[in-house]
Amino acid sequence: MDPQPIRLVIFDCDGVLVDSEGIALEVLVEALAEKGISLSTDEAADRFLGRSLGSLAKVVRSEFGIEIDPPFLANMREVLYARFRSELKPVAGVAAAIDSLKAAGVACCVASSSQRERIELSLSVTGLLTRLAPHIFSATMVENGKPAPDLFLHAARQMGFQPSQCLVIEDSPAGIRAAQAARMRVLAFTGGSHTQHASYETSLGKLHPDGQFDAMENLLHFVLGVRRPEDLTDA
Repeated sequence: MDPQPIRLVIFDCDGVLVDSEGIALEVLVEALAEKGISLSTDEAADRFLGRSLGSLAKVVRSEFGIEIDPPFLANMREVLYARFRSELKPVAGVAAAIDSLKAAGVACCVASSSQRERIELSLSVTGLLTRLAPHIFSATMVENGKPAPDLFLHAARQMGFQPSQCLVIEDSPAGIRAAQAARMRVLAFTGGSHTQHASYETSLGKLHPDGQFDAMENLLHFVLGVRRPEDLTDA
């Protein structure tokens, strides 16, 4: 990886901070079935993992010729949010990892394809919101969602850092491509429950992120390995 010190770690939310992708894929598959679209969770993961609802609607329109209207999306969100409130958990070890990064002088923020409402709900019910607010960036803030680089570039600008000073933590192929397009270093986090899908492993192998890990306690090791020890006193 690039030896320049990391000053900002940009976290994706779903599947990185919170173990939500398995829940979200189940809700999506059930909702699409009501529209007459039959997909397995593996097929849904391949098409939609890490993408915004706007991107989802475009894919469904182009691939299946079916319009995804606002009432459909609103109902799906209602079901999803109810399950989040009752089932959602933080990724193991992520709170301690964030605290350790901050203690080492590394800034942290969130950049997610989800709407800000969903991001804040996810972080609130898992106890992570106070650690990361107000530095929360949603795809609704930019013209193009992942895999375009817009969101990560926007987050870096708002936080006051250059792309070369950023490290993105992503779980989805779309997010990894977005980070690479932004010319940022990116680590693939493979510790979420959804990463067992066969299509996920195949897609990840083609992208060549700067590294990958499946336990959050290893994140600080990656970041401190990037940062030279003498730089820690200047952070």
